[in-house]
Amino acid sequence: MTAPTKPLPRTGGAGRNSGAGRTAPEPRTAPEVPHALHEPVIDWFDDHARDLPWRRPEAGPWGVMVSEFMLQQTPVNRVLPVYEQWLARWPRPADLAKEASGEAVRAWGRLGYPRRALRLHGAAAAITERHGGDVPTEHAQLLALPGIGEYTAAAVASFAYGQRHAVLDTNVRRVFARAVTGVQYPPNATTAAERKLARALLPEDQGVAARWAAASMELGALVCTAKNESCVRCPIAALCAWRLAGKPEHEGPARRGQTYAGTDRQVRGKLLAVLRDAVTPVPQAVLDRVWHEPVQRARALDGLVSDGLVEPLPGGLYRLPQT
Repeated sequence: MTAPTKPLPRTGGAGRNSGAGRTAPEPRTAPEVPHALHEPVIDWFDDHARDLPWRRPEAGPWGVMVSEFMLQQTPVNRVLPVYEQWLARWPRPADLAKEASGEAVRAWGRLGYPRRALRLHGAAAAITERHGGDVPTEHAQLLALPGIGEYTAAAVASFAYGQRHAVLDTNVRRVFARAVTGVQYPPNATTAAERKLARALLPEDQGVAARWAAASMELGALVCTAKNESCVRCPIAALCAWRLAGKPEHEGPARRGQTYAGTDRQVRGKLLAVLRDAVTPVPQAVLDRVWHEPVQRARALDGLVSDGLVEPLPGGLYRLPQT
């Protein structure tokens, strides 16, 4: 990640009183607060950022891209061992592209949401074909790669190349919702208003903006968490609109919980686990032993085939895709 290229402006904003006992402030608009937030959050990040392999210079743009695919909806502690093995086996996009997509699914292991493995394989193939094996530097080029959406394109451009982009993951959205908007949680899906706010909060300097993107994300991951937030450790607690308002309870739509036990996701995972461990095609009878309920099992297997994660063969055999 790129370090700031010039000193951050001193604003004095972080030294304000906490506001205990005061009435909640009027809702603030983004342009009134950004410079007061930048310096304390980036300073905090400089002191408390985790030493993660994709943040090291040797990771390079490909390492950053791999991490961004793996970290979607998956915690860091589960990603770390798979990430290390992945980069050891496929240190460049071309190394992954020349192997069958099923090998990417196999190496993905139990990270969950295995379609991400197929998308990463597809992106590696496109990088090899269109960009000579180097992860492109331009946001538009990144966005044009298969399997890459706005978030991933912005994250790679920012974290790998130090560019100025609004990087909005769940952690960043929660920090902005609380610190600026004054609500406990952001909406369930990213809104146009959130994107506008994120752009308004971006530092003008490109290097500082990249550092801000990483710092605000880390703040949400470590301090301003979804549950049990640690305001006493927060560098912008004195400025946080939600805290100053007395931490009002969430009033929007119910937060979506993620269930797993008994779902089609669980069945898909069990089927894939058998196929990942197999060195030869697997008979239907072996897959039938994975789950007791035949209708759900068949639905899960059909879904894996439809998603391109499993390849059916004549004679009732199945394997990971070989294309």
